[in-house]
Amino acid sequence: MQKFDAFPDFAEVTPTGRISAALHGWRAKCLQRLVRLDLPVPRTVALPATAVRAIAAGHVVDCATLLAIFGDAPLVSVRPSPANPDWGGPATILNVGLNAARHAALAKLHGQPAADALYLRFVQSYATHVARLDPDMFDSREASPESIRDALRKYEHEMEEPFPEDPARQLSEVLRSMARAWEGTSARLLRQAKGAPADAALGLVVQSMAQGIAGGISGSGVIQFVDPVSGHPQITGRYLGQSQGRDALKRTEALYLTRDLRGPSLEDIAPQIFADLVAYGSACRARLREEMQIEFTIEDGRLSVLDAVRVQRSSRAGLRIAVALADDHVITRDEAVMRVEPRALSELLHHQVDPRGPRDVFARGIAASPGAAAGALVFSSAAAQSFASRGEPCILVRRETAPEDIRGMHSAVGVLTERGGVTSHAAVIARGLGVPCVVGASGLRLDSKDKKLTAADGRIFREGDRITLDGTAGEALAGEAAMLPPALDENFRKLLHWADQARDIGIRANADTPADAELARRFEAEGIGLCRTEHMFFDEDRLVVMREMIFADTPQDRAAALDRLLPMQRADFVQLFEIMRGKPVCIRLFDPPLHEFLPQSREGLRDLAEALDKPLSDVTRRAEALAEFNPMLGMRGVRLGVVLPEIYNMQAQAIFEATVEVGRRGDPVVPEIMIPLVSARREVELVKTRIDAVAATVRNHSGQAFDYRLGVMVETPRAALRAGEIAQHSAFLSFGTNDLTQMTYGLSRDDAGRFMNTYVQQGVFPEDPFHTLDVDGVGELLLIGADRGRRTRADLVVSICGEHGGNPESIAFCRKAGFDYVSCSPFRVPLARLAAAHLAITDRRESGVT
Repeated sequence: MQKFDAFPDFAEVTPTGRISAALHGWRAKCLQRLVRLDLPVPRTVALPATAVRAIAAGHVVDCATLLAIFGDAPLVSVRPSPANPDWGGPATILNVGLNAARHAALAKLHGQPAADALYLRFVQSYATHVARLDPDMFDSREASPESIRDALRKYEHEMEEPFPEDPARQLSEVLRSMARAWEGTSARLLRQAKGAPADAALGLVVQSMAQGIAGGISGSGVIQFVDPVSGHPQITGRYLGQSQGRDALKRTEALYLTRDLRGPSLEDIAPQIFADLVAYGSACRARLREEMQIEFTIEDGRLSVLDAVRVQRSSRAGLRIAVALADDHVITRDEAVMRVEPRALSELLHHQVDPRGPRDVFARGIAASPGAAAGALVFSSAAAQSFASRGEPCILVRRETAPEDIRGMHSAVGVLTERGGVTSHAAVIARGLGVPCVVGASGLRLDSKDKKLTAADGRIFREGDRITLDGTAGEALAGEAAMLPPALDENFRKLLHWADQARDIGIRANADTPADAELARRFEAEGIGLCRTEHMFFDEDRLVVMREMIFADTPQDRAAALDRLLPMQRADFVQLFEIMRGKPVCIRLFDPPLHEFLPQSREGLRDLAEALDKPLSDVTRRAEALAEFNPMLGMRGVRLGVVLPEIYNMQAQAIFEATVEVGRRGDPVVPEIMIPLVSARREVELVKTRIDAVAATVRNHSGQAFDYRLGVMVETPRAALRAGEIAQHSAFLSFGTNDLTQMTYGLSRDDAGRFMNTYVQQGVFPEDPFHTLDVDGVGELLLIGADRGRRTRADLVVSICGEHGGNPESIAFCRKAGFDYVSCSPFRVPLARLAAAHLAITDRRESGVT
C-alpha cells in the first residue's frame, strides 16, 4: 500500500509537482495533466486527503501561507477532488478572499455592478454552505450595495459576529466545512450508493479565480466535442457572458458555442477564443486519451481553463467513442474493448427510451429484459395475437405468465407482469425473444376480467390504451415515449470483432426457433448450444396434434399422431441447419411434462373435447391423470423418453432426415443431440440404443452416411456426481444451471422471488442464485461433474447452457474451470463475447503478457 505520510498539507499543482490521484484526487491530477499540456490553467494548490481528514478532525492548515502562493489580495475557489468523479462531493465555493476592501478594488477595476454581483454571490454562498444558515434568508435579489448590506446584516444577526473579513480565516472555514461535510453520515451513505468504499477519501483543490464577471468579453461556459447520446463528433456546450462556474448550463439566455441560426454564438463574438478551445479539446483527446468536457472562463478577453472532466455519455456514445479513439490510434484495440462494459451492450441491441424526453412513469418493477417498446395494452395471449394479426404493436400484461402465454409473448412487443423475478417464466422467455420485460410490478392492480389496470397512483388503464415499457429501467410509462433505435452499426461489429480476437472461450446461443437461429447468426454466435424443441410444438396447428398424441391410448396411436409432427419437426431442423451453415447445433430432446400442453380452464377442456371428438368426461379424466403434485420433478425429460419412447424416436428421425437433406445440398452437418434431466447412466444407455437404431434406419433408407454426437444435459445433482459413469456414453456434458440451481437449493425459480430480496438483504445468500451462479454450491457440482467426466473421457466437451451463460461472473467461473463454451439467449451473445474478452485481457495484463 502506498504511504502518504511524507506529503505536506498542500502542494502547488505544477508539471513536476508530487500530485497523486490516489491522494489528491482525480481533479488535482487532471489539472496537473492540463498544466503539462500548456493549457492556461489558473494557479492551483492541492490539499491531500490526509490533510482534509486532519482538518475534519480539528487540524488547522496555515491558510495565510497557502494564500501567499496566489500573490497579494487573491481571490480563490475551492473544489472537491475525490478519487472518482462519480462520488460527488461538497459544493464548490467561489471568490474566497472577497471582503469590503477587495469589493471596492473590484468596483474600480470592473465597475460597481460586476463587483456587487461577485460580493453578494460570495456572501450568500458562504452563509449557506459554510455557516450552514437557512438559504431562504438570503434571497436572490438583484445585486446592489443595499442587497449586500442586507445579506451582511442577516449573517451578523444569525452568527452573532460580523462577516469574516480576513481571507485566511474565510479559507480556513471553507476547508473545514467541506472536510466535515464529506465525513458526514448522509454524504457517506450517498457516495456508497454510487459505489464508493466506506473509507473513500477527499482531496481539495484551491484555484485562483478567473473572473467571468468583468469588463470586455467576460463570461464562463463548458464545451465538449462529442454528442453525449450518440457519440458522434459534435461541438456542444454553452457560454454565458458575465457569469461564473457553470451558470451557463442553468440560464436560458446563454449563448451557443458554434455559429447557429437560432442566435449569437461564442464563435461569432470571439473567434480566436473559440479556436483555442477547439485546439485544447484536441490536445486533451490526444494526450489524456479521452473525450473531455472543458470548463472555461473568459476575463476581459483572456481565456482560462478551470477544469476538464470525462464527458458523460450514454452506452451507445461510449462504444462509438472507444472505437473512434482506437481507430485514431489514441488507444489500443484492447483498451477500447475494456472501456465498454459488457452490460452496456444490452442497451445497444434494442430500442431505448430517449433520455432527453419526458417520462410519465405509472409503474415500477424489476428490469427483466432490456429494451423499450410502445404499444396498446392487452390482457391475454389471444388479444396479443389479435392485435399482432392487424399489425398493431401491443404490450401483454399478466399477473404472471405460464407456458400457454408463449404465443402471446411472441406476438407482443413487450411484457409486463405483476409478479415474478429475474428468473421467472416471463423474464426467461422475454430475454430469449429479445422482448422488453418488466416483472414484479407489485404496485399494480390487475383485473383481467374487466380488462383494466390500476396504477399505484390511482390511474386506470384499459385494453387498447397506449403505454411504453422500458425493460432497461424497469418502468412502465403512460403514452408513447420518444425512442432511440438500436445501435448495431459498424462500430458495434468492429468492437466485438476485436473482442473475439482477445477471448479464449466459445460463445454459443440458445435458439428454439429459426427466428432465434437467425439472431444467433446475426450476433455471430459460434453455434447453437441449446435448442429446446418443445417450444416448436406450441404453434396452433402442432398443438392440436400434440394433444392428440397425449390422448392416444396405445403406442401405435401415439406413433401415428407423431408421424404427423415428423415433417414439421424435420422442416424446423432443416431451417436451423441451413441458417447455421455448418456451425454446431445442439438439440435438446423433448423435456417438459405433458400437462403443459393441455388447457388449464374447464372452457379450454371443453373446446379440446370438441376438437378430439371425445366426451368431456374422458378429456377431464385424462387431464387429471396427467396432473402431478410437483410436475417439474415428475414425468418429464429423459423419463418421457424411457416411458414413451415414440416421442424421442420421432425427434431423432426428424433430426437425422434433416441432416441428410441439408448434407445433400453441400452443407455437412454433425448434429448434437442432448438428453435432458438425466440422473443415471442406464437412462443414457436406453435412449442411446434407440437413437442409434433410428440413425441406422435413416442411413439405410437414405443411402447416405452421417455422424452425430450424443450428450447429456446435467440438471440434477446426481448427474453431476455420477458424471464419470454418464460420460462413458456421452460426447459432451452441458450443465443446465437453471434446473441444477433449483434442485441444489430446493427452490422454485418461479416462486423464489417472493422472499429472495429479503434473503439477499439479510445475507442468507450473497446474490439471487438464479441471477448469478452460486459458485460455492452449484459451482462445486459443476467442477465435480466436469472433472469426473473428463477423467472418463479426455475429449469430453463441457459447457453450460442455462440462463447464467450470459452472466459475466458465470463466464469467469466457466473460463477458469476450463469449460469449452457457454451458451446464452441470442440477445446476450454480444454481452458474453465482450465479457469473455474482458476476462482474457485482464488475465494477460495481470500476468504481464501483452
